Amino acid sequence: MANTGNRYRGSITDYAGFDANQDAEALYTAMKGFGSDKEAILELITSRSNKQRQEICQSYKSLYGKDLIDDLKYELTGKFERLIVGLMRPLAYFDAKEIKDAISGIGTDEKCLIEILASRTNKQIHQLAEAYKDAYERNLEEDVIADTSGHFKKMLVVLLQGTREEDDVVSEDLVAQDVKDLYEAGELKWGTDEAQFIYILGNRSKQHLRLVFDEYLKTTGIPIEASIRGELSGDFEKLMLSVVKCIRSTPEYFAERLFKAMKGLGTRDNTLIRIMVSRSELDMLDIREVFRTKYEKSLYSMIKNDTSGEYKKALLKLCGGDDDAAGQFFPEAAKVAYQMWELSAVARVELKGTVRPTPDFDPEADAKALRKAMKGLGKGNAGKTCWGAINKEKSPSESSLAISGTDEDTIIDIVTHRSNDQRQQIRQTFKSHYGRDLMADLKSEISGNLAKLILGLMMPPAHYDAKQLKKAMEGAGTDEQALIEILATRNNQEIQAINEAYQEDYHKSLEDDLTSDTSGHLKRILVSLATGNRDEGPENSDQAREDAQEIADTTSSGDKPSLETRFMSILCSRSYQHLRRVFQEFIKMTNHDVEHTIKKEMSGDVRDALVTIVQSVKNKPLFFADKLYKSMKGAGTDEKTLTRIMVSRSEIDLLNIRREFIEKYDKSLHHVIESDNSGDYLKALLALCGGED
Repeated sequence: MANTGNRYRGSITDYAGFDANQDAEALYTAMKGFGSDKEAILELITSRSNKQRQEICQSYKSLYGKDLIDDLKYELTGKFERLIVGLMRPLAYFDAKEIKDAISGIGTDEKCLIEILASRTNKQIHQLAEAYKDAYERNLEEDVIADTSGHFKKMLVVLLQGTREEDDVVSEDLVAQDVKDLYEAGELKWGTDEAQFIYILGNRSKQHLRLVFDEYLKTTGIPIEASIRGELSGDFEKLMLSVVKCIRSTPEYFAERLFKAMKGLGTRDNTLIRIMVSRSELDMLDIREVFRTKYEKSLYSMIKNDTSGEYKKALLKLCGGDDDAAGQFFPEAAKVAYQMWELSAVARVELKGTVRPTPDFDPEADAKALRKAMKGLGKGNAGKTCWGAINKEKSPSESSLAISGTDEDTIIDIVTHRSNDQRQQIRQTFKSHYGRDLMADLKSEISGNLAKLILGLMMPPAHYDAKQLKKAMEGAGTDEQALIEILATRNNQEIQAINEAYQEDYHKSLEDDLTSDTSGHLKRILVSLATGNRDEGPENSDQAREDAQEIADTTSSGDKPSLETRFMSILCSRSYQHLRRVFQEFIKMTNHDVEHTIKKEMSGDVRDALVTIVQSVKNKPLFFADKLYKSMKGAGTDEKTLTRIMVSRSEIDLLNIRREFIEKYDKSLHHVIESDNSGDYLKALLALCGGED
């Protein structure tokens, strides 16, 4: 039984008044005759601890001369059978069976191997190896070696030794040395020294490695996960990332695995069963806490919505209960969330774009190549008008195609591989050499989504943002989401540049247009953000506590207008660093998360605007990763949002956005873009994306 300190954290406990013979008789009765009483079987088995189930197996054999597991297999079918039979095995034998299934037959279930071997303790690994030998009369290590290869195999063998250090006394000198060795083995080396990663991550104690990961981030500005993704690949990369996740927090690792097993179309039942069976007497309560904190819903509710029948009932019994409303933490989870903010406050994550200045830049050569790529221009004005007319008549499905005779590949290659400063030099050179406006020429040669992307990249960032804001307010209806996204995520310097560009391009002030085009609290929030006057100083601990207390008091008063005003005055004016401390103090005071409180207490555009600010403060790259995912999921693509984010973040933090994307959605941004777009627009998007993760 797992303990956190002295507290048992499993969801299944010993059944009071347990009588093995009585239970064996009840199961025999439930399976007697035509059909079986599945309800009685699941109720009994999920109400007993594993130790008690083993006693029931013994009694069943003594009373009836039969094997209980064999009878259960005969009577039950499908997922329900797999779950119930899994519960009847001792944990080590359950793990042994899962691994045997993973490496038997054609192909290997690497995800199962990774999950079990990355998450088990030394003692559990030793018990697993013994159970495997006892059950199958084979050596576990030899079977794993025969079925895997390369560095993946080497790391699995290291984990199978079950010799991870368990000393809680950590040497600061060794931490510093390990950080240096990992950095030199990966980021600083041409090629990667995988042996160093294997040795350090496979042998050092959890306490030691947590300090190594923290120090690695402080020293290099790069999370260890990002280095692993950049330096390793395939199953070896997945294994090492799983090891890191389990070192940081085993319950969080399993919460994430459970979420991914149930999200989207179809359920990964083998994963769901394996985790619910294996963690029910170890840390299921911790997993539930993390799950609700991280995914804004209880594990219980997700299982309930994603499964059915007796299978669902049994899983819910193992889960052990539904949790309170989303956004309210257990005291333990509130403490974890507080510590997460503490760590994020000291983390120095370097923001990186995917587009960088090209070395050996030659604006004359680029201008010449672009001129040559736009062959239609040689036809003079009449030709140009003709082509433009054809362009306008294209159907939406053809809108990303450019005009025949244009070398789109060259245009895409040059524009997506130059920094914005370099693109401005190309524009100037083009005008000096040819007496023509490059933007106008591009506009006459390409159309649709490709044109919006390429022309967006050719504009200075502030002018591009100004144009997006103007378009969001033009015509019938306002695109509030675009206004919110831009104004809530730009810093003071960027906002001031946008104001100047807006005035220059449209001869009116951004504030006036916002005032005439929006209303109510949303107008006040957007106008406040558009002043670009956010405090930029460090946090003030006393002020942060006061701010958190004000929000908490106004929330409990139930006065919605006052709550909106209070949130606006704090979220639109305080520095990001200070706001992180406010969020932290709010959790400490109320056991609630600010974001969940806003979602619960508010509605409409005001809610969306305030949530965007909060998400941007918490983790801006993750906010944009979510927006990109939503722009492409489901039927149809929101090309406006996709283009806007890819253009505006390509030189700021698109690499960080990519990392957050794959971390959250278990698929790369490159892959999702590729699956959801086509033609030259796709080529340009992938060039901006900058690579597969």
